[in-house]
Amino acid sequence: MSTINRPARVGLVTDHTGALSFMGIANANVAKMVIDDLNDRGGLLGRPVELFVEDSATDDAVAEAAATKLVERVGVDVVVGGIYSSTRQAIKGPVVDAAEKLYLYPEQYEGQECHPLIFCTGPVPAQQVEPLFPWLMEETGARTFYLPSADYIWPHTLNKKVREVVTARGGEIVGEQYFPMDHMDYDRVVDDIMTTGAEVVFNTIVPPGLTPFLERLHDAGFAHRGGTVVCTYFDENFLNLVPAEHVEGLYGCLDYYRGVDDAFSIELLNRYEGLFPGSAQFTAGSACTGTYRALKFWEAAVNEAGSLNQDDIITALDHARIPQGPGGPAEMVPGQHHVRMNMYIARSERGTFNVVKSLGHIDPKECDVGNG
Repeated sequence: MSTINRPARVGLVTDHTGALSFMGIANANVAKMVIDDLNDRGGLLGRPVELFVEDSATDDAVAEAAATKLVERVGVDVVVGGIYSSTRQAIKGPVVDAAEKLYLYPEQYEGQECHPLIFCTGPVPAQQVEPLFPWLMEETGARTFYLPSADYIWPHTLNKKVREVVTARGGEIVGEQYFPMDHMDYDRVVDDIMTTGAEVVFNTIVPPGLTPFLERLHDAGFAHRGGTVVCTYFDENFLNLVPAEHVEGLYGCLDYYRGVDDAFSIELLNRYEGLFPGSAQFTAGSACTGTYRALKFWEAAVNEAGSLNQDDIITALDHARIPQGPGGPAEMVPGQHHVRMNMYIARSERGTFNVVKSLGHIDPKECDVGNG
């Protein structure tokens, strides 16, 4: 389909329904905010930008069908979205492998996605695990770690990195268990956590199992005995899912928290809340920040390319920069298709996150994609 004299078309696949709807709705809100602002400023290259949103329903088969619709029936220029890594793979099939269309993945994930048509705009283990765990071990003196996990690629990869970082500093992994993503009974693993005397629980259990796991861990007295919970995806939206006491003192490491106080981040948050008041908060773990960056990087690349020609846009995306964004400026690392960005360590206190350390710009250290 010719791109001459027609609107630019952005497709978003996200979870309006299902277990991750509290994240997906927020991502759709961000996309609408960015695209509306772009159109208010005259669009791209003198043409309007159309946003097409498809519900993936926290179901990979639904996500695949939605992505297929966007590339085959709508004819979008770029696809953005996906939260779970399995959902990224479901979208990748029809968008990248079949249609050879540009795909921007906005969520924090395990890294290692190396494809010329895919750009990833959320944090990876080198930006979360590598700076967080040495700091935590020094700050708390913790040496024993337990890894309760959902059984898919993201937890397996993060746990491998945690084991590498912790053991290199004299720490020990005293337990590592994996459960189906819909698993809800965590009595045995919590009993084992308490028996081993683990000082830190690094959680990669995800909804819907997250809530019963944290409740059981709290009721067992893990925090009361001085234990620390770490969860790198936990943000303010997730705090709304559980009683505050279940996650009091939880540590995370993300590219943005709502307490980050640079002028642009504050203005952006206020604008979002003015447009979309309610429970679907603008947060980092929910991929809002990655969605914002993805669309702004794409805007910058289209303007540099001077057309909607995909090859030219990819060339420009490879070195795209945004001078302002949630948490600070960001830039693609040339050849890696991943983002160098500011990272922050935060601690949950009385139902909110307080930033305890600003880490500055952290490199993703991802593979050399190239554009060939």
